[in-house]
Amino acid sequence: MWYNIDYNILSVQLLPTFLRKNRIASYLSVLLEPINNLYYNWFLFRKENLYKLAHTGQVCYLRKVLNDKLDVSQRRIRIGNGNQFNRKYIYTRGELKPHYLGAMYLHPRSDYSDTGVDFIVYAPFELLDQNNYRMKALINYYKEGVKRYKIIGE
Repeated sequence: MWYNIDYNILSVQLLPTFLRKNRIASYLSVLLEPINNLYYNWFLFRKENLYKLAHTGQVCYLRKVLNDKLDVSQRRIRIGNGNQFNRKYIYTRGELKPHYLGAMYLHPRSDYSDTGVDFIVYAPFELLDQNNYRMKALINYYKEGVKRYKIIGE
């Protein structure tokens, strides 16, 4: 491809044939070292950008990105649906509604359907201790703008 360039070989090929000696080739490779470093950094930057373009905020891609960046060997990070519990209300006597509440469980605000999270990221505790901010940054980069999430350690 057009971006695969070996500057050391190119410099030797651009020399006239009578100047193609080992000393001159070594001298040119020393002179081209800064250009090779710039090319290498550009190549890594291009590779990272192609990776970012190939992955979206879909659950399968987001899980793959998190496992690729944070848990390469064991791939223990998974993504589940958000909890969506319905709210139970307590009525006053004036509203003439039943007073019996039955069994009632308390949930955090993020677990209810109208104000809850859209997806939950399950990750091992040791990954959360080491890479909590990096995980949040990756999720914020890849998720859709209106989606809300919660990270839970396992």
